[in-house]
Amino acid sequence: MPSKIILASKSKVRKKILDNNNIESSVEPSNVDEDIVKLSLLREKASPELISKNLAELKANKVSIKKNDKIVLGADSVIDLNGELISKPKNREDAMKILKKLNGNSHFLISSVCISKNGSMIWNYTDKATLTMKKFSDNELKDYLSKITDEALYAYNVYQIEGEGRNLFSSIEGDEDTIMGLPVKKIKEYISSLQ
Repeated sequence: MPSKIILASKSKVRKKILDNNNIESSVEPSNVDEDIVKLSLLREKASPELISKNLAELKANKVSIKKNDKIVLGADSVIDLNGELISKPKNREDAMKILKKLNGNSHFLISSVCISKNGSMIWNYTDKATLTMKKFSDNELKDYLSKITDEALYAYNVYQIEGEGRNLFSSIEGDEDTIMGLPVKKIKEYISSLQ
């Protein structure tokens, strides 16, 4: 495998997935203003999947421009609820609104990854998982939120699938790494093919 890839993300979860899969990486956040990009793409009527792909590419390209011949991995995850893009919560009130929207419904969690070199994308992949949330009362949702730390809330969107969040769902179809933000099996396949 290439000696080291650069992860264009400050996500501790994504770094941990790479570490757990023996993919050596260093971290260099892209600091892309995601909200501006999302707004612009939403005005163009872009789908949640397209927004996820664009953000992953933008993050990877932005970091790789500065890193000659290095492999840079960008990633982005979004929730698609019947075609509506749902982003990470800005605060706990926002998190409650998101949980109420997802309550009793199925949604897609879309994770896109992009590998760039010298400022250009050389590979990308998008995976989707389907999650169906049980129906909860407002009080049950408040109770759930009260158990979640701020760090977990903002790092994992409104649910932490490998923790407390698993209990929110009646069914989860898809790859767990995808749900956590990094479809690592495909990344490993691609990195191996570079040898």
